[in-house]
Amino acid sequence: MSDGITQELRHRGLQLNERIAAWLDNGFEWLFMRGFLVQSGSTPYETLIDGDPMSLRYYPLPESASIELADGARMAVRRQRHPVPLLLVPPLGVTTEVFDLLPQRSLVRYMAARGFHTYLVDWGRPERRHAQLSLRDYAVDMLGQAIAEVRRHSGAQPVSVMGWCMGGLLALMHAGATRDRNIRNLITVASPIDMRSSGVMAQAARVLNASARLIRRFTSFRLDRLDPAHLQAPGWTTTLAFKLTAPLASLTPYWDLLTRLADRDYLEVHATTSDYLDNMLMYPAGVVRDMLVRVVVDNRLAEGSIPLGDIHADLSAVRAKLLVYAGETDHLVPAQMAQKSLELVGSKDKTFRIAPGGHMGVILGGRAQREVWEPCAQWLDARSELSRRSARPSAADETQRRVRARRLADDVTL
Repeated sequence: MSDGITQELRHRGLQLNERIAAWLDNGFEWLFMRGFLVQSGSTPYETLIDGDPMSLRYYPLPESASIELADGARMAVRRQRHPVPLLLVPPLGVTTEVFDLLPQRSLVRYMAARGFHTYLVDWGRPERRHAQLSLRDYAVDMLGQAIAEVRRHSGAQPVSVMGWCMGGLLALMHAGATRDRNIRNLITVASPIDMRSSGVMAQAARVLNASARLIRRFTSFRLDRLDPAHLQAPGWTTTLAFKLTAPLASLTPYWDLLTRLADRDYLEVHATTSDYLDNMLMYPAGVVRDMLVRVVVDNRLAEGSIPLGDIHADLSAVRAKLLVYAGETDHLVPAQMAQKSLELVGSKDKTFRIAPGGHMGVILGGRAQREVWEPCAQWLDARSELSRRSARPSAADETQRRVRARRLADDVTL
């Protein structure tokens, strides 16, 4: 019996030594080599537009037979491609890698593996010289340029667009301003519409609205007449503002890091998400001005029409099939705020769903793949076919052939 106890103590001692060694090794990397832990942006892509600041990426079909998912399972790659391409639109203020955050939690990789010609708008890294850019520049001009290139590259006129947060707003504004009937499917996730509903953002909007009414009544000052250069703020203010919406939640991951430092997989996830949250980008001041005046104070989106320079985005002109998601615990954009878009659009096929997670978790969290990505892919599956397909190979087909040729050249066993 004593021998058994001795062996058990020895075994536990070895486990403790291994854990301490892993804790020290991982702690050293976290402190001095954190960049090696970041896993974002690992999915291969081709740049189709290399603009200033907007670029457009195309993510070819993965060459592997399957991809790994967040829960450790594997999903077979669908080789038969849907003819209607999918354009993903992230919000401003974040890096493009938000949709390619981790190899097992990459929205671009997942959608490409589901058989969609997958494209991603990269809004770039705005600088002070971009201060004059407005909502129209993004929603109409740049997004229009991206959609035109998606059509050229895919060889298809109908497109699907999926946007998170402000990305969804830009997609709705574009469809309402251009009245583009070839935007076949539109998905928005946690996109704020009604600034008089509920949540942190709506509370701030009510305070700003009250102040704006007084300023407009008793002074000649108008924010929309102000030079946008005076409103430009550095990127760290975006990070600070986001974290202040849930200060305790921002601190909790660091306690989790300390208690799970020996777990290499957790360390990589933590390093990657921290890198994303700590390196948010500045908003062009012209966009800040337009959002404050038109969206937050005047609540024009909730009225169904918003001015974008010399044109109006009329949401009743949107005819795309519409799927709207809201996060169950999203305090920034509660369900009521996001759901309003269904009342305003002219679409006949429109659906609203609530999924687990907060503002980030609903699209990027551990359950998002099963609760949002998969249902979105299924919804698009039924709406992404064409009665007639072009017999000519598209530029996307040529890209896929080049990817396949490079892989064959690198791996002679295929």
